[in-house]
Amino acid sequence: MLTLVTVAAVPDHRCFIPELDANDSIWNITNVDLALYIPRLPTGEFDTCHIYNERNESMLCNAWIYDPTYHPSSRATEWDFVCHRRWMGAVAQSVYMFGVFTGAVVLGNMADKYGRKTIFCISAVLTLIFSVSVAFISNYYAFLVLRYFYGIFGSAGSYITGFVLTMELVGPSKRTACGVFFQFTFAIGIMMVAGWGALIKDRQILQVIYGLHTLLLIGHWWLMDESPRWLWMQGRTKEAVIIIKKGLKINGSAIHLDEADYEAPPRVENVSEESDISSGGISDLFRTPNLRKKTLNICLCWFANSLAYYGLSLSTGKLEGNPFLMLFLSGLVELPCYVLLITIMDRAGRRPLIAFYMITGGICCITAAKLTPATVGAISAAMIGKFLISSSFAIVYNYSAELFPTVIRNSALGLGSMCARLSGTLTPLVTLLDSFDPTLPAIVFAVIALISGALTLFLPETMGAPMPESIQDGEEFGKNDTCFTTCFRRKKVVDKKEEGQLEPLNSDKV
Repeated sequence: MLTLVTVAAVPDHRCFIPELDANDSIWNITNVDLALYIPRLPTGEFDTCHIYNERNESMLCNAWIYDPTYHPSSRATEWDFVCHRRWMGAVAQSVYMFGVFTGAVVLGNMADKYGRKTIFCISAVLTLIFSVSVAFISNYYAFLVLRYFYGIFGSAGSYITGFVLTMELVGPSKRTACGVFFQFTFAIGIMMVAGWGALIKDRQILQVIYGLHTLLLIGHWWLMDESPRWLWMQGRTKEAVIIIKKGLKINGSAIHLDEADYEAPPRVENVSEESDISSGGISDLFRTPNLRKKTLNICLCWFANSLAYYGLSLSTGKLEGNPFLMLFLSGLVELPCYVLLITIMDRAGRRPLIAFYMITGGICCITAAKLTPATVGAISAAMIGKFLISSSFAIVYNYSAELFPTVIRNSALGLGSMCARLSGTLTPLVTLLDSFDPTLPAIVFAVIALISGALTLFLPETMGAPMPESIQDGEEFGKNDTCFTTCFRRKKVVDKKEEGQLEPLNSDKV
């Protein structure tokens, strides 16, 4: 999504003036000359959307001159994503997120049925095709179609499925580090988007460079194994045991693996449907009361985090100064938050940290909007808000993977991602509200973050607990466990060697 911040950036612009620009369209024209042709706004700045006609009446202009300082080549300058055409840039962002929304539903369910590795690698190949092809499209609507498919496979297919696979390969003691490091690479990606954008001025070459990074994913077909948890729940226990033994050998673990114990079918109690053992779908997240309550709460959490995160990320392009530097800093500010999370998540827990970061992040959003733009205070508040929301968003990925059972884990993260992408689809449209009041988008982001942060306190804690495997495990997990009940009673200790669990993957020694 953030590639459009550079590939389709909207530079400073003014109306095309036939009398001055007919022979040589240049950006730098004196204010004295411009005042003869362009009206001023109440703030004293020149109107970027209107021009005087022959009768000295203000009228909407239909051509523009762009400042080439930072973006000499951009989709926005080709298709004029400004003034009454500003919606075209917002729709291009929203279509991509709607593609991720679609992929989260379809590919999340497919990954639970056909395997994490299979869906991940197929998505990587298709992402490469669409991400490179979109650079050569000259028609706006064809561009939207390719952006839609780019979103389906690029984020939902590769990113979410890859995250689930990562989390299912490790035990409780490593889940925090693996999950947070996965988010760490996302911040590195933001910084690379800014770096490439600063170095490469041609938007077509820039998009191709972005797309070619997908080649790094295709090699995973030969480098990584399928999730042993998923194989085990599919009844393919021999394959799961082989992968677990391989992991134990690589890690030099002293855990003894009795193959006979793990080649038995997985234990499932009080389940009448065979599908509970092998695979599930999104509908299973709403089958039972406790799962349903957790699902609705976590969906709002994904929605709120994504809205605030992408709202702050897209807003960095509007901050005064070098846009590439602002984007780079917005990625850089995430790195210390991930380092901090690795050290405190296994001490403070997931639930209280999500609530704290979302509530304080929402407050920072409002603060940044109320301060004078382009001041140190406003930029600092925006960056602190990005730090806090990035922290919360990173925990939500880990938390969701730990909260839901193996048979529907990818579907659960797919549904969460679907809600996040729904808000991501709305984010560019919400930012258009600044036409009415510059502070309105930030207030919307903040209020939703504050509400979701408070509701997170009613979810159960997952720190140190083994991942649930069956739907019945998921229903029983965390019953009557909220932040408020935990304050008045000792937390129940979960037996990590519970019968039916994949003990090597639930051991702190892995």
